[in-house]
Amino acid sequence: MHRPENPIDTGGLLVNVPLFNGLDHREVARIAAGTQPVAVARGEVIYREGETPTGLHLIVYGQVKLALHSLQGSEKVLEILEAGETFGEAELFLDDHYTLTAQALKESLLLHISRATLLDELDRDPLLVRKMITGLCQRVHQVISDVEACSLYSGCRRVVDYLLRSQPDGSRALTVTLPATKYVIASRLSLTQETFSRILNELSVRGLIAVEARRIHIPDVARLRAYAA
Repeated sequence: MHRPENPIDTGGLLVNVPLFNGLDHREVARIAAGTQPVAVARGEVIYREGETPTGLHLIVYGQVKLALHSLQGSEKVLEILEAGETFGEAELFLDDHYTLTAQALKESLLLHISRATLLDELDRDPLLVRKMITGLCQRVHQVISDVEACSLYSGCRRVVDYLLRSQPDGSRALTVTLPATKYVIASRLSLTQETFSRILNELSVRGLIAVEARRIHIPDVARLRAYAA
């Protein structure tokens, strides 16, 4: 990780992030003063399990995965984060070590907001506190949904639910672009890569989807959903 070569308008980036929009220019300026831009190469580790947090990370562009690793070297991907999302909040507030490893899946630009800066601003601004609590609650709900899916749903149902997660209301056909490799998506769904590929092939053979590299074409959303029910 390193500082970007070109100057970054940190304040201008912060105001376009949902967590910080609505703050006045003085609040944004205070946060920007405690923020450092960080350029991360694809595949680079941002932090590892067990390290001590120094602040909050916000993704300006790129993609980051959060994962657990076993002593045997296996990996379980818990989240795939995109531009505008933050990570590292829980450990920051608990003053605890990181419980996950964060790694860039694409070349990324992050903003590192120091712990002291963030906590000082939270003490001043109830709106920012509510936004931060909302974000953490959404993460908790996502974890509950993941546990429910892994405990109660078949692998096929998990894959179909994932493909239809952003389905526009009333749409009949849909094209989904997988945001990461099949290995990463499979780990996110608690499947092996082989099982994930087998399910995609099964759905393709039945005419429910058409696979074109990372693009998944779904000609009939209702039929696909009914098949996995």
